[in-house]
Amino acid sequence: MTMDRVTAIIATRDRPEMLRQAVSAVLAQTYAGFIEVLVVFDQSDPDYSLAEESASRSVRVLTNGRKPGLAGARNSGIEAATGEFIAFCDDDDIWIGHKIEAQVQVLADSPGTEFVTCDITVSYDGQSHDRPLGKSWITFVDLLRDRHTELHPSTFLMRRSAVLDGFGLVDEDVPGGFGEDYEFLLRVSRRGPIAHVRRVSAMVRWGSQSFFFRRWQTMCDGLSWILDKYPEFDTVPAGAARIRGQLAFAHAAMGERRKALRWAVSAAQRNPLEPRVPLAAAVACGIVTPARVMEALHKRGRGI
Repeated sequence: MTMDRVTAIIATRDRPEMLRQAVSAVLAQTYAGFIEVLVVFDQSDPDYSLAEESASRSVRVLTNGRKPGLAGARNSGIEAATGEFIAFCDDDDIWIGHKIEAQVQVLADSPGTEFVTCDITVSYDGQSHDRPLGKSWITFVDLLRDRHTELHPSTFLMRRSAVLDGFGLVDEDVPGGFGEDYEFLLRVSRRGPIAHVRRVSAMVRWGSQSFFFRRWQTMCDGLSWILDKYPEFDTVPAGAARIRGQLAFAHAAMGERRKALRWAVSAAQRNPLEPRVPLAAAVACGIVTPARVMEALHKRGRGI
């Protein structure tokens, strides 16, 4: 197997304990090649004590020199990366030891493939739920139909050449940064299928530490922007209904009953079986609180 250098980019903001756990998990990877860890501090003071260097591992501390936010921080890391492969890891997530080794092997076996993900386990409220994707390849149409929670940014590994000369950097113009990872996947898959390691290789921790935790207006702005940017959603009714259902729920959570019901009707017209429609309607009508719905979903390793 190739021993090409891998750059792991960890964008971080005000989560020092979780950050150190994330860095330690990257350094402990079984991959025999060199791993460069770039810790990019966004809107927070950098901790230079994290920096270290060994024969096969290094940790460099940077600050976000681009637009404030997760996308700008990741792009700052991409610009500073020296590895042939680039991977993302959120500062509250943990890579399992074999992750990089397994993903690099996939790209080595498929020279034309630019991007690879992996299965995850979701940790919430002391419980873990494995999220197997059940397939080895994901297409653009697949991603229009379903966001696929399993394709979390902490699972992304890509060829650096494909980023710089192909699908491009993370979009820093997504409103509030919500859904920038989904837009990135859509853009990547437009060029070619995404490979997937069918093995749990990362632990994703859900909870109130997320900067998007129940920020409903940000969710509305980001999803509406993506819906406008990708008219191809009109060719996949289930996908168009899914996003409209999410918008309906978010508006319901903000108490905007009329907007919620309007989006719910729009979703149901495209897919009468869209499961977010009754949830949004129930919240809009005051039958259940959005917090209760989200709590129930998260306990099952699911999201809205």
